[in-house]
Amino acid sequence: MLYREALNKALDDAMAADGSVVVLGEDVGRYGGNYKVTQGLFAKYGEKRVIDTPIAELSIVGNAIGMAIAGLRPVAEIMTVNFSLLAMDQIVNHAAKFRYMSGGKMTIPLTIRMPGGVSKQLAAQHSESYETLYSAIPGLIVLAASNATYAYYGLKAAIELNDPVIFLEHELLYPKEMEFKEVENFDPFKAEVVKEGEDLTVLTYLKMRYDVLEAVPQIERELGISVEVIDLNSLRPLDMKTISDCVKKTKRVVVVEEDHKTGGYGAEVISRVSEELFYELDAPPLRIAAEDVPIPYNRKLELAAIPTPDKIAAKILQWGRANGL
Repeated sequence: MLYREALNKALDDAMAADGSVVVLGEDVGRYGGNYKVTQGLFAKYGEKRVIDTPIAELSIVGNAIGMAIAGLRPVAEIMTVNFSLLAMDQIVNHAAKFRYMSGGKMTIPLTIRMPGGVSKQLAAQHSESYETLYSAIPGLIVLAASNATYAYYGLKAAIELNDPVIFLEHELLYPKEMEFKEVENFDPFKAEVVKEGEDLTVLTYLKMRYDVLEAVPQIERELGISVEVIDLNSLRPLDMKTISDCVKKTKRVVVVEEDHKTGGYGAEVISRVSEELFYELDAPPLRIAAEDVPIPYNRKLELAAIPTPDKIAAKILQWGRANGL
């Protein structure tokens, strides 16, 4: 199914199973969502459960927090992760902290969906990756859906949790057709071994999963190795068990992300690997990330600013040859 259809099915099934699940955001109702994720839900569940809001992100999240406190399970949609900055006070100082400040008497079963990453020429104010910001906030859970299976089961799991979840999506994945797998006892916090290998572990998430998989055949052919690819899925908490098992096997690790390199999420991953697995490594870790510039509008400059399959392959090949692969 399409990525957006998996998200739509998750919302539909969650709303059908639990009358306390409500959806709110800009154009999520009659219009069906800017990315058509909420298409058909307004007609099925009505305006009291699929709520069109003003263009006011602070209000969207603030109202959703109030709904959660009052016993509902709101799913708030923010049109793009850049716009979530307008709601940072509500997310960081309220949603993330109320359960702790109330001594556990208050729960915040809130899911905030938002797409991030670089699309095609949406310019700097619509193209950022802010997973680092949210992953640094205690009290928040941060999930990142890169495929239809995780989009469906991950979003359903997020809605059922009693803590606030930042559910990250990617703008370029919405129209992408993907394999959907039936999964029993789905664990939203477990990383996925997308491809097994023996000589190198590549850790990635969201759209970079597909760019890495596109680059892997060239890497394996030119270096004569087998590459393991891990989709992190959960960014906070991070599944260090799966990462550890893979790195202990391959002895080499690369992180590929679309976030900017300085302070990017990959820095946290590499830090954890270095702290916990230093003596398992046969080579220094490699980080491949976006350049430290606001994402340009010009398409050639936009592509120059972010990892692409050819650049991923070239950097891993250069690094691998310098480190005995």
